[in-house]
Amino acid sequence: MRLVVVAVVVVALAAYGLRGRLPGAHEIVGALAGARVDWLFFAVLAQVASVGSFALAQRRLLHGLGVPMARWRVGAIVLVGSALSISVPAGPAVATAYTVRRYRRSGAPAELAAASVVISGLATIGGLALLYAVGGLALVARGAAGSPDRRPLVVVGGLAVLTVAAVVAGRRFAARPAPQRDAPADADRPTRYLHATLNAVRDAWRAAAALRVRDWVVLLLLCAGKWFADLVCLIAVARSFHLPVTVPALAGLYLSVQIVRQVPLTPGGVGVVEAALAAGLTAAGAPAVGAAAAVLIYRLISCWLFIPVGGLAALALRRERRSVNISPQSAAIPPNGNKLTRSRRERP
Repeated sequence: MRLVVVAVVVVALAAYGLRGRLPGAHEIVGALAGARVDWLFFAVLAQVASVGSFALAQRRLLHGLGVPMARWRVGAIVLVGSALSISVPAGPAVATAYTVRRYRRSGAPAELAAASVVISGLATIGGLALLYAVGGLALVARGAAGSPDRRPLVVVGGLAVLTVAAVVAGRRFAARPAPQRDAPADADRPTRYLHATLNAVRDAWRAAAALRVRDWVVLLLLCAGKWFADLVCLIAVARSFHLPVTVPALAGLYLSVQIVRQVPLTPGGVGVVEAALAAGLTAAGAPAVGAAAAVLIYRLISCWLFIPVGGLAALALRRERRSVNISPQSAAIPPNGNKLTRSRRERP
């Protein structure tokens, strides 16, 4: 019942955001009837590949941190996190908390669970920046008009530089002893909370810095593959509705909208993304009816369907009967585990 309520709320928000920008309902239904089913099927496959690429990135990250996990469990956690991030207020924060809790229940120590979500977020932004840079260079090399605006790339490029600097600095300090600086016994609650937070941030930073360079490269490539497959989904939907928009124009529009989407103005960018895509497609020469129908179907495949699918994944995780009940405090780290965690557990 809750999934139905959330789906209705999401659709209502999208309709409100697109109010006054869409043609009549009968015109959109007519455009939907003329869509090519083969291209829509290909769009669904591309979106499945996008989710699969991100799930592979998560599993590779956890393995690099020394926490191997089954593919299906990682995929289910990714689906639930995606559903939470687009369906509730402060969705990214709620999804992050859920992911950390699930990783800890699966045997990941607290610092590695926290490090995994931080690294995942940075790698996702880095993958988008990589796709943006490669797309821009390809357009320049071909001499195509309408190259993407460089200002968003400056923002994500700056974030990438800061990330590299943090990793390099973390590697320099990762080998040094890091004694726990606990709060005094007579400290008040805010002081104890501050000390615990600083210790958790430091441990997560050192755990992230202990990743190999090869792991970072694979993460970036998989995250870039996630965005690329999502772009292919949009292109396939546009082809399904016979929109006269070139692939470079679609790529530039997609990247611009995704940069804006990183600012969580609404859950999942509902209303904002639809309006931006519809306006961009119309400005690129697509008819208003076809553009509106394409945006609705693309968002259905790439966003709204994640809510019921994520709900089913949450039920599967809840009903899972684990053969071994591992608590976060006593989780065993495999022989190839993260060196920071091993060193901490070997202390007397």
